[in-house]
Amino acid sequence: MLHIDIGGGEFFNDLTNEFYYVKPRTITMEHSLLSISKWESKWKKPYLSGDSKTFEEELDYIRCMTITKDVDPLLYNNLSMDDYKKIREYCEDPHTATTITSYLPKNKRPRIITSELIYCWMVSYNIPSEYEKWHINRLLTLIRVCSIENNPNGKKMSRAETARRNAELNAARRAKYNTKG
Repeated sequence: MLHIDIGGGEFFNDLTNEFYYVKPRTITMEHSLLSISKWESKWKKPYLSGDSKTFEEELDYIRCMTITKDVDPLLYNNLSMDDYKKIREYCEDPHTATTITSYLPKNKRPRIITSELIYCWMVSYNIPSEYEKWHINRLLTLIRVCSIENNPNGKKMSRAETARRNAELNAARRAKYNTKG
């Protein structure tokens, strides 16, 4: 979790020609699957795509990351450049000691990852839904570890290999239990 102290102050709104006052506040944020899911449902595009985001999209993601309740939306206008730097560093931090080195084959393009795909991986590896609140980099590392542990050679079996392996397993079971099938 990241805690940011945002200063308050009096500001002028050019659209309404009114002054407004925002109280200083400490907000808590989490760069998580839940935050990404909220953002993607609003913007209708993948957050983790690597495409550049507009200032409005980035600011909205900071709002989606916020887990502090009842934050005045105008408070986000007071974020300093140092605050943005802290948020960026926090989002880029792996939050784990695990390192995985792997390379995509030259003919493979990186897959576009959406929150639904990550939820699918969580379901397929029986990862509890509470983990959606983990830092996203840590959750993605856990998913990669599950994938490696479940398929250590890193290759998918062809249909023929799968059929041959299943036939061998069935033959062994038939012999063990002395059955015909």
